[in-house]
This record gives sequence, C-alpha cells and structure tokens, in this order.
Amino acid sequence: MRAPRADATRNRDQLLAVATRVFASADAEPSMRAIAREAGVGIATLYRHFPTRESLVDAVYRDQVVRLTTGARELLGQQPPAVAMRRWMDLFGDWIATKNGMLDTLLAMIESGEIAHAQTRTELLTAITTILDAGHAAGDLRPDVTADDIAASLIGIFTVAPRPEQEAKANRLLNLLMDGLRPAARPV
Repeated sequence: MRAPRADATRNRDQLLAVATRVFASADAEPSMRAIAREAGVGIATLYRHFPTRESLVDAVYRDQVVRLTTGARELLGQQPPAVAMRRWMDLFGDWIATKNGMLDTLLAMIESGEIAHAQTRTELLTAITTILDAGHAAGDLRPDVTADDIAASLIGIFTVAPRPEQEAKANRLLNLLMDGLRPAARPV
C-alpha cells in the first residue's frame, strides 16, 4: 500500500484541526457539511477521509488523547514539573471542550464499544503519573497526590467551569488546585 499524497494528508490534517475547533465551539453537534465548509473543502473530500460522523469523531477523539499523552512528556522536557502539570491541565481542558459538539456521538460510540473508555482513562492516568513522578522527584509536587486525585479534580473543575464560556473561572480553579498540589513550605 502506498503512502497518501501530500495534498490528501494536508486535507485530512486540516479537516481534523477544523473539526476539533468546530466541536469545541459548538453547542450541539455540527453537521458534516458545516465542518467541510469551515475547512474550505467539499463534502466529498470530508467523506473521502471520514466516511461517517463516527469515523470523524473517533479520529478527533484519538488525536486529542495522543496530544494529551505526548503533551505530558513534551511539557516535562521543556518545563519544571509543576509548570508542566499546570500547562497539561490546560490541554486537558481543551480536550474536554472538544467533546462539546460531539458528545452524543461519542457517548453512543463508548456505549457500543467502538471507543474503549477504560483504555483512554488508563492512558490519561499514565500521562498524569509521568508528571507527578517527576514532580515528586523534584520536590515540586506533593508525594501523597495520585493521578486519580488530579483526574477527579479536573473533571470537577471543568464540570462547574466549562471552557470556553467560563475560561477565567476555570483558570482560577486550576491555579487553586495547583496551589494545593505544591508541598507545604518547610519550617526553617
């Protein structure tokens, strides 16, 4: 099997990026036609790359999970662990926001087994653990905090302060969470 043409790869990448943005900003699931129009391609081009809504949702979902898992390692390579954790929380918030416009399809796919929710959870907890372990070793993050603690806190924050509507409130809550993740100052 030969590799896709460069223009086909560009079109697919553009469709994926636009679909991610459209899903994040939508109140309800946008039509496939609206996504194609926003991407500046014809509907046939969209269906050539993603023959069904489910295939597009699956691609966006998996792309976002990869961004979260690789993002943890990349952020640790560039930032101290506490800073990496806070920046990763923003990536997580973006991932949650992306689900806005694809929630019904996504839930149906999880229920049918097309998307393995347990596997995604494991991948995300592993990403969080990577940052936590580095933070524990550096003394930047409390050693008694677990990846489950962080995940539950993030879900709570983005439930009460969804992005992008309540960005300022979400940022304030994330900063408060980070304050709680730092070790207490040691007496001199």
